Amino acid sequence: MSDEDKSQEQAREAGDGEGSQAALDPQTLHAELEETRARAEENYERLLRLQAEMDNLRKRTARELENAHKYGLEKFIAELLPVRDSMEMGVRAAREEGAEIGKIREGMELTLKMLDTVLEKFGVEEIDPQGQRFDPEWHQAMSTQPAPEVEPNTVLTVVQKGYRLNDRLVRPALVIVSTGGKAKAAEAPAGAGEEQAPGGGIDEQA
Repeated sequence: MSDEDKSQEQAREAGDGEGSQAALDPQTLHAELEETRARAEENYERLLRLQAEMDNLRKRTARELENAHKYGLEKFIAELLPVRDSMEMGVRAAREEGAEIGKIREGMELTLKMLDTVLEKFGVEEIDPQGQRFDPEWHQAMSTQPAPEVEPNTVLTVVQKGYRLNDRLVRPALVIVSTGGKAKAAEAPAGAGEEQAPGGGIDEQA
């Protein structure tokens, strides 16, 4: 290596050394450290605010849920109270001496209409399947009954009406259901409509 090349290499190494010293300058490092510390503190404060907001949200949600459990029926009760007032007035009227049955009946019918209005307002629907086909989803059969004049599995009698809330079953209708064709055979007098086959048996073809 020539003397000139050695000089250039030494100058280059000296330049690199000065650059490293400049990069490691204490003032520059201190400034960068302060900037990094400021960003860390800012992020930490932001995290604390977020945690506080989440905690407040959790408490508010729990409070609202508790109030919903406690006072969820408030509107329903407010609508129902006039019905109770009407029933109370009817009871007082019935206790009076010489009370007129007609007026008491009229008051009871009015109270029942008020109750139906309240139930309908809150999505309660009556299930009264009289004469309809039996549906196990909404009806509960108490018994069966012979009824040749109607189709099998027809609701003959509604023992107790059912109710559903917004298409969700609250109470099934208790019903008596027709047995259809089998009931007709059971009601028929012995031997009616049957032809005696040879040998005394019943001709099933008849």
